[in-house]
Amino acid sequence: MLRYRPNVAAVVVNPVGSLLICERATIPGAWQFPQGGVDPGETLEQALFREVQEEVGLEPRHYDVIARREGYRYLYPQQVRNKKIRKHGGHGQEQTYFLCHLKLGAPPINVNQKPQEFRAYRWIPPQEFDLDWLPDFKRDVYREVMRDFFEIDL
Repeated sequence: MLRYRPNVAAVVVNPVGSLLICERATIPGAWQFPQGGVDPGETLEQALFREVQEEVGLEPRHYDVIARREGYRYLYPQQVRNKKIRKHGGHGQEQTYFLCHLKLGAPPINVNQKPQEFRAYRWIPPQEFDLDWLPDFKRDVYREVMRDFFEIDL
């Protein structure tokens, strides 16, 4: 039976409608949304607030959660699946995505958090998100998320 690790992701949109994407520190050219696993005893919202603060330096008071969509799943690639099962107990992840609107006056994004998950960030129009920035196993989820939140077919 497949087991999925609970995970949250933040789709952060600034006041002019641009989308926050972050480049992985260890994989140049790989861009994604801030995201991470849910720790034991945490609610999904608590995990979202912790991950966003850890990865990009925004506190919950800097953004409003506008919408939530859940049930997105992917399996880890076979070559890393056993390692992930040992580490987190899951064959893949089941993700909950939160649409977050950045408030006016929020501080700049800070990807220099420790440990450093990301090396860079940028703001893009949602329709400019490129699935080629992602590993193959995550593309279907991002395609669904962009359709669900922005009615964009990638």
